[in-house]
Amino acid sequence: MKRMVAVVAVTLWFASSSLAQTARWAEKTSNGWYAQQPWLVGSNYIPSTAINELEMWQAESFDPQRIDTELGWAESLGLNTMRVFLHDLLWQRDPAGFKKRIDIFLSIAQKHKIRPLFVLFDSCWDPNPKLGKQHAPTPGVHNSGWLQSPGAAALKDPSQYPRLEAYVKGVVGAFAHDKRILGWDVWNEPDNTNNGSYASSEPPNKEELVLALLPRVFAWAREAGVSQPLTSGVWKGDWSTPEKLGPMEKIQLAQSDVVSFHNYDAPDVFEKRVLSLQQYHRPILCTEYMARGNGSTFQGTLPVAKKYHVAAINWGLVAGKTQTYLPWDSWKNPYVNREPVVWFHEIFRTDGQPYRQEEADFIRTIIGNSAGANGQR
Repeated sequence: MKRMVAVVAVTLWFASSSLAQTARWAEKTSNGWYAQQPWLVGSNYIPSTAINELEMWQAESFDPQRIDTELGWAESLGLNTMRVFLHDLLWQRDPAGFKKRIDIFLSIAQKHKIRPLFVLFDSCWDPNPKLGKQHAPTPGVHNSGWLQSPGAAALKDPSQYPRLEAYVKGVVGAFAHDKRILGWDVWNEPDNTNNGSYASSEPPNKEELVLALLPRVFAWAREAGVSQPLTSGVWKGDWSTPEKLGPMEKIQLAQSDVVSFHNYDAPDVFEKRVLSLQQYHRPILCTEYMARGNGSTFQGTLPVAKKYHVAAINWGLVAGKTQTYLPWDSWKNPYVNREPVVWFHEIFRTDGQPYRQEEADFIRTIIGNSAGANGQR
């Protein structure tokens, strides 16, 4: 009964909301935009001093000096983009301060010739985010403090949706014409139910709620006058034909200006995924890849991405408080007082030394040799 009431409330709220004022980019617009970009290669980024999005951006823990240092390491490899997660609670607490810190971040990124792809919402990991001092990393566990946005309480409560709308329109509207920004990833893995970590804390109808909210997030961003492309990456299921798409994938692909996806598999599987997405005749961005223990590597994936002119954004730049150099199975078997035989993610150690020098050299070389794909580098 409670579930039915919640769904009815969500439906009524949507019915009272304004309709989108602008539409998804036409194919020609999308491809014209992409033709002006260099081959986009980068990382998902959070400073090594932060365990999650709140610790990265809150005034008391925002660390521009560390960000400057770490993006300098990225620049040294030729990386030209970073995928960076925001959070709705930061806007709720201090919109002006949050905008100021985003502007500082963008100035630092511009200094290092990096244009970020900002993520607005995220369905992964802890569904109970709280502002303030964040807990210390759980010893030996991968991403033990990462937070969902919106949290489960907000997702289940339609009375909070105007607040989420204000966040999207506020942050996107503030930077809607900022050329330092590559684009906006409106929702990361929207139907992820975190079965290996927080499944018991998730709303039982999470996917149903997100299915209803995701189109509105796209609409809010467009109503804010965004000039950069919008996307939401498909990450599971069969994308080979439209008939095989799930409900979430249909929304993601129908609403995205540029197509994006995640893949942590070996190069042959990565290539099949790329080929399956070419049917949409839009630019393709891989916004998550590279899990060494799973067969996804720089040496394996980047040549395929370059061949098809697919943007490639790996998970993790610098090892730090997220501990994502540890594998996913650390949630069941924590790596306490030991390192994994092979790091899962990340390029650099905390002191700036590459985890594997041959990887760093390879990344630098393949990006350096990319001029000519579209006349830019």
